[in-house]
Amino acid sequence: MKITLLHTQDALEPPADPVLGQLEEALKSSGNDVSRLVVANEVEPIMRELLSSKPDLVFNLAESFQGKSALESNIAALLNLLNLRYTGSSPSGLMLAGDKVLTKKVLSFHGILTAKFATVFRGTVDWAGDIKFPLLVKPPQEDASLGITQKSIVNDVQELLNVMGTMQEEFKSAVLVEEFIDGREFYVGVLGNSEITTFPIVEMDFSKYPKDLPKIASYDAKWGVDGEGTGAEFEGTQSIFPTDVPEALEQKMQAVAKDAFQALRLRDYARIDLRVTAQEEIYVIEANPNCYLERESEFARSAQKSGIEYPDLIAKIVELAVGRYSR
Repeated sequence: MKITLLHTQDALEPPADPVLGQLEEALKSSGNDVSRLVVANEVEPIMRELLSSKPDLVFNLAESFQGKSALESNIAALLNLLNLRYTGSSPSGLMLAGDKVLTKKVLSFHGILTAKFATVFRGTVDWAGDIKFPLLVKPPQEDASLGITQKSIVNDVQELLNVMGTMQEEFKSAVLVEEFIDGREFYVGVLGNSEITTFPIVEMDFSKYPKDLPKIASYDAKWGVDGEGTGAEFEGTQSIFPTDVPEALEQKMQAVAKDAFQALRLRDYARIDLRVTAQEEIYVIEANPNCYLERESEFARSAQKSGIEYPDLIAKIVELAVGRYSR
């Protein structure tokens, strides 16, 4: 099969993202002819290359266009217009999951727990629920924890106004304000379409996190200061397979992840992020369609723990995508 790996430019910039090489190797091990295509700042070169190369399948890794995460769904829409088959979620799924406000509204409609929230832009309240401090303030259409820092946790009105003003100035968009859910953080990998599989849960372990800081998966915690993999927050967190979670609770988390996957119209694969309180209330904090596929990512590691090795995982995603178009 002729497969094009469609990816954004930053995957090549130093430090280079290893996922491209890993995916290429995995796809070639299944006998596929693999090429790469960069999504840069112009649509025409992408269209020209795809129309001339005529891939059997596009492995869609594009997370933004012109550096804007909010435009991610437009890449899938372009693939639809070109009548090309591709992996991962559709434009509607990427749009629903990519806008955290829409995500929360859809989940709430389906009776899936998510933190109470409000949205504000330049003094205008778009939506306001019955929320109370402490609050978490974040941009609604950015991924990879971009814009989330320790200052994002606010405890009074003055802090809230200051952070909202700074965030609106930086991202030029509405601000999502939601109740901070104090609890353990888990990630659930989901694979499938008509039949959905969930992988063993992964926990973000905060046991070595700085004691004086709220336990959040901030940008620094995920990527390190300036994305360099350093700093107290980054060094204080690790992804683990928990051993103290009752089987019944794990199954409930997996069921919530499945429900969220279906409610948001996601396809093929995704990672659903949860917070679980001491009372075992399960909140969806984020849905990640077309989630990160690096070998050591939470998704790939949990797939491996379930018995699916990395090359087989990538082959399964291809199989799921192709299967959707053969019906």
